[in-house]
Amino acid sequence: MPTLNKIRSALAGAKGRGSGSPSAPPPSELRRLRIALTVYFALDGFVFAGWVVRIPAVKAQTGASSSALGLALLGVSAGAVATMMLTGRLCARFGNQPVVVASGVLLPLSVALPPLTHSALALGLVLLVFGATYGGINVAMNSAAVDLVAALRRPVMPSFHAAFSLGGMLGAALGGVVAGHLTPTRHLTLLAALGLVVALLAAPTLLRHHLPRAERSAPRTRPAQPAQPARRTAPTGRARLLVAVLGLIALCTAYGEGALADWSALHLTDDLGAGAGVAAAGYSVFAGAMTVGRLSGTTLLERLGPGRVLIGGGALGCAGMLLGSLAPSVWAALAGFVVTGLGLANVFPIAIGRAGDLAGPSGVAAASTFGYGGILLGPVAIGFLADWLSLTAALLTVSLLAAFAAAVAWATRHAVLPEH
Repeated sequence: MPTLNKIRSALAGAKGRGSGSPSAPPPSELRRLRIALTVYFALDGFVFAGWVVRIPAVKAQTGASSSALGLALLGVSAGAVATMMLTGRLCARFGNQPVVVASGVLLPLSVALPPLTHSALALGLVLLVFGATYGGINVAMNSAAVDLVAALRRPVMPSFHAAFSLGGMLGAALGGVVAGHLTPTRHLTLLAALGLVVALLAAPTLLRHHLPRAERSAPRTRPAQPAQPARRTAPTGRARLLVAVLGLIALCTAYGEGALADWSALHLTDDLGAGAGVAAAGYSVFAGAMTVGRLSGTTLLERLGPGRVLIGGGALGCAGMLLGSLAPSVWAALAGFVVTGLGLANVFPIAIGRAGDLAGPSGVAAASTFGYGGILLGPVAIGFLADWLSLTAALLTVSLLAAFAAAVAWATRHAVLPEH
């Protein structure tokens, strides 16, 4: 078990490392590390999407009502949010890369558990476990990505999130193909085996070299002052406040992602009279646009800087959802979803990456917790508002929160965001 021995030695060695950071690996090793970390991001999206496409079959197997299933599904978000801050502490103590590998092994193993249940209660309990591993790997991966971005000296954070989106699209497509041929148990067991193999193959590269911790940027009070690296001490109160601001920005945009995932198809069918096939394309075009936006994110960040991308992305997301919500035709609404996806694509990666710059793994964990709170809050809030007002009016909150995120980013740009 050479990989397990490497994990143990990495965990043990991490404790003994003092304040002196190891030197950055050479460029060839950085490229290998980037590929290995990208594999884990893609694996995360692939495994999660594989579970999502089997939710209807697992619902039928457990005999759960729609309301009971909704409560059980909250286990994923609850497990993720409950684990994120703990994962941040584990990353700070043992290093990001060993925690990525450990979480990457546990995630595919946990996805095999839901189809083994036969009641809504049991399903909710195993989804707590799945959510815990999902939240853990997301904090660890983003923390490792912050260090790698610093070592590469290029703003490549969006490319990692693009890999997650691509993995999700592939996992959903493959799940749709095999759904008619394999039971959920067999499908997710095979998915777990494949995911475990991929995680173990990519693990040695991550464990072979320890990236130096990214120097935290001191919060700025005047735009003319360049960010000065601070000692790697506990985050200051001001840094924690700025991380909370970044988390709020992440929450506002993640709210839109969660809302569109659950309600875009219903808006197209009920409000605009679209057929089932066209309605199913609603979230697909949004997710595809997010993928394209993230693949081009590094170029945008290098040319425009994070401040302009963050503010412009929120504003574009606001305009897109105004069109998507109020459009009188299906195709105009789909165009609005595309614009929304392009606008929101890089907001979450920038916010999470900057939180890591300011406060290390604990900053990533805190901002991620806010973000997942938005994903959890969005669908629920849209449902209540649709009952009280209308679905069209409810979806306008996505636009309002995107505009609010852009306004917060603009108001705090000198303190939160580095100069271009």
